[in-house]
Amino acid sequence: MKRRAFITLLGGTAATWPLAVRAQQPAGRVYRVGYLSIGSREQTLHFIKAFEEGLRSLGYRVGENVIIEYRFANGEMERLPANAADVVRLGVDIIVATGTNPITVAAMKATTTIPIVMITGLDPVSAGLVASLARPGGNVTGLAVDAGGEILGKRFELLKETLPNLSRLGILFNPDVALTRSRQTSMGETARALGLTLVPVEARGLDALEQAFAIMVRERAQALVMQGDSVLFNYRGRIAEMALRNRLPAASIQRELAEAGFLLTYGADIRDLYRRSAIFVDKIFKGAKPADLPVEQPTKFELVINLKTAKALGLDVPPSLLARADEVIE
Repeated sequence: MKRRAFITLLGGTAATWPLAVRAQQPAGRVYRVGYLSIGSREQTLHFIKAFEEGLRSLGYRVGENVIIEYRFANGEMERLPANAADVVRLGVDIIVATGTNPITVAAMKATTTIPIVMITGLDPVSAGLVASLARPGGNVTGLAVDAGGEILGKRFELLKETLPNLSRLGILFNPDVALTRSRQTSMGETARALGLTLVPVEARGLDALEQAFAIMVRERAQALVMQGDSVLFNYRGRIAEMALRNRLPAASIQRELAEAGFLLTYGADIRDLYRRSAIFVDKIFKGAKPADLPVEQPTKFELVINLKTAKALGLDVPPSLLARADEVIE
């Protein structure tokens, strides 16, 4: 149920595709794209469709004038270097690195010459992926899902609005993602300003989730926030189920988690970023250098609330919060 149009923020340079760039590509040229994903094809099919829709809107026909070499790690981080090396050996014209930063890092280690378009890069300057957002400076450019940690506080505020007595908040994160580790300090400062005590718990994969939830329960967490991570994203259904079983309202970054059963999500419209990534691909095919293409930030953000989960937890979501939601799942 749509409640309002997506919020449009300043930042980025292209939320829509100008008609001028939709022309058909030169006849006879076939481009090859290497597409790297930490997930499986099935788990990320909606993102694949969004990326291919973006290409079609620019005149590319998958299987005809553009070939996409898909490589999926199926949730296994250790497969990323081999997958990146594989597409480099194929001589692709460009690499699309989807998901969080480790995928982009794997591509960067595999090549310093083939252009890399990251999608949903996490604070890419601090992570060392680019020199600056305006002038990336190397062979990497693309889209950042956020350029800093300030949006984390927004999710804290939304949970606090839903749970006025909230005082202890679990933070579920993957310690293999360096930036999520480094943000623990800033998150603690944000939490203290809201009167919250954080209970950070690590989980690298499915086998660590039971212990992570046991720690949160033992430490009397009243809700949890899951930090953005491509590996944990693959287990979103299982995490939502465990959160419900342990009576922990859960919040995170993207709508797919609310659809899986999280109480609420707030963050960038990820599918929009996948569509917009095709613009970078097109510009590079036409001769642009990644070093000269500014990294763009999200222009569409969305709040999604799962009322079915709220009812299962016995929660009454404030009408003021429901009125601000872009979508309510009932």
